[in-house]
Amino acid sequence: MKVRARDPHQVWREEFESSRTKRTDNIETSTISGVPVKPLYTSDDLPVRAEEMPGQYPYTRGIHPTGYRGRLWTMRQFSGFATAEETNKRYKYLLANGQTGLSVAFDMPTLMGQDSDAPTSRGEIGHCGVAVDSLADMETLFDGIPLGDITTSMTINSPAAILLCMYLAVAEKQGVPFKKLGGTLQNDILKEFIAQKEFIFPPEPSMRLVVDSIEYCAAEVPKWNTISISGYHIREAGSTAAQELAFTLAVEEIAKFRAARRIWARWMREKYGAQDERSWKLRFHTQTAGVSLTAQQPELNIARTALEALSAVLGGTQSLHTNAMDEVLALPTDDSARLALRTQQLIAYETGVVNTIDPLGGSYFIESLTDEIERQAEAYFRRIEELGGVIPAIEAGFFQKEIADAAFRYQQELEQKRRIMIGVNDFTVDEEAPIEILRIDPKLEAQQVERVRAVRARRDQARCEAALNRLRTAAAGSDNLMPHILEAVKAYATEGEIMNTLIDVFGVYTEKAVI
Repeated sequence: MKVRARDPHQVWREEFESSRTKRTDNIETSTISGVPVKPLYTSDDLPVRAEEMPGQYPYTRGIHPTGYRGRLWTMRQFSGFATAEETNKRYKYLLANGQTGLSVAFDMPTLMGQDSDAPTSRGEIGHCGVAVDSLADMETLFDGIPLGDITTSMTINSPAAILLCMYLAVAEKQGVPFKKLGGTLQNDILKEFIAQKEFIFPPEPSMRLVVDSIEYCAAEVPKWNTISISGYHIREAGSTAAQELAFTLAVEEIAKFRAARRIWARWMREKYGAQDERSWKLRFHTQTAGVSLTAQQPELNIARTALEALSAVLGGTQSLHTNAMDEVLALPTDDSARLALRTQQLIAYETGVVNTIDPLGGSYFIESLTDEIERQAEAYFRRIEELGGVIPAIEAGFFQKEIADAAFRYQQELEQKRRIMIGVNDFTVDEEAPIEILRIDPKLEAQQVERVRAVRARRDQARCEAALNRLRTAAAGSDNLMPHILEAVKAYATEGEIMNTLIDVFGVYTEKAVI
């Protein structure tokens, strides 16, 4: 008589349920986004699909057939503080320590299109990034750095076209042809209305500036990435991974990146009818999560950042910024900035994860989670389309409410200790020795104010006013505004003057309260 072997999955299930060592605490086992996580995944959790390969549609396993065996990601630390001169020194320091790309962090007045001598800029100059008021500052920022030999990312949105024109003008002064320039402009204005709130103009004219910059660079600066759709700020505001994917376009992050490539490829090919295969390939930059950093026991942030950076690499990122351990307290010191860069270098050269392409591909858990995030993101896409698209959804407060609800749920889980944050709601210490942080010299603010005033005093005023008048006329019409902004920049019109000229035509946006 033959004894029929029992189903091993059923045997495991019975043993799991009867185990005395099974956890009975209240710790949440779903992902941070609320996706339920089973205690075990098997081949039964995966749909039957054709084998996927790196560099092949739908690019779940990566957009290049060689992965990191071909080339590593760009190590692009997001940095900027105080004045252009101080930040220029930091850039040269990071490049000397092995950084392979630049990423500019601007201060709040620059992000909001205001000059340093504006009354509302007082106390904010150079504190969360570098102050850039005019072409003169941009010249100093990249002094001694050949723009034809390096790629630069600029994280700016409402005034993005202006800062890009400043960069182009510096390249021209260096003798670098526009067609040789490589880099990225964030220029993701819709995200500002959804999460970061650094909007100035209403959505329609804001989108006009985005389209104008894309159109101009497609013809004149073809290697420049004129928009970088950002999920980072949406996620930092409290959204889930699926919301981040849908609204913009650890383990959960790896699955998110894989799902994003798959969705992008399918939509570009099937929905929009893109013929060029290069347009099917989603490229992305990753920044480790600022929201995960804690002021308590800040040394733990080194470990948090390392794990998040590893997730980004396992997910196949094209470039990466690793947060410094002290960024929750202040802008990074030289030492903490170097340590953050070294974290990337350690992953690249000591872990071995770059030696095989998509090393977690085929994992039952990763593949199942990739599918689930894709399903959730697609469901959000349908809801957004039912609302009439992104701009009507913004005006209706849809995104803002969804993010607020997700953030509230996560905060509840922390307060109820269903999720543990070390040093915050468990494993705390009574007294901590303060760490050294970067402090901005108050004198630098006065120096920056004098600098912008000196630029106004020595420029050709008639040329500047004529350029601004032509920009105003063009904004009232339908011309592409990039050539007119570039002309004003070369005449040393300040960022604030250019923005105010556009405000005269476009007006400013006031957000409706969302309840």
